[in-house]
Amino acid sequence: MLWVKAFHIVFIASWFAGLFYLPRIFVNLAMVTPGSVAERQRLLLMARKLLRFTTLLAVPAIALGLWLWLGYGIGQGPGNGWLHAKLALVVLTVAYHAYCARLLRQLQAGSSRHGHTWFRWFNEIPVLLLVAVVVLVVVKPF
Repeated sequence: MLWVKAFHIVFIASWFAGLFYLPRIFVNLAMVTPGSVAERQRLLLMARKLLRFTTLLAVPAIALGLWLWLGYGIGQGPGNGWLHAKLALVVLTVAYHAYCARLLRQLQAGSSRHGHTWFRWFNEIPVLLLVAVVVLVVVKPF
């Protein structure tokens, strides 16, 4: 079980690293000067590659989490309300990830309505999600 837990943590950290940086690329895309085609294309390429890589990291992170939960029974039984809250946050993280993919499609199409300030605030969401998940897993407040 410790090997599964260790790799779960590694993949979670890697997944979140991608979620921390991808919206930062969106900030830079929103700030590209009109007519800077090469810069825009380079940033879009970086964003596409990072999204693909981040998605590949999310899959084993979620699979290993399910293995810990269902295979080893972590969080099952009374007094494990923290796990339900954590699972809700995992669903929100997956939704955030999917929304990043949607935003990238909009940026590629030139139809994004968001400016760099909005993307800067949007970039803070995964930090809050990760802090909340770590507190729930370590402290187990309920």
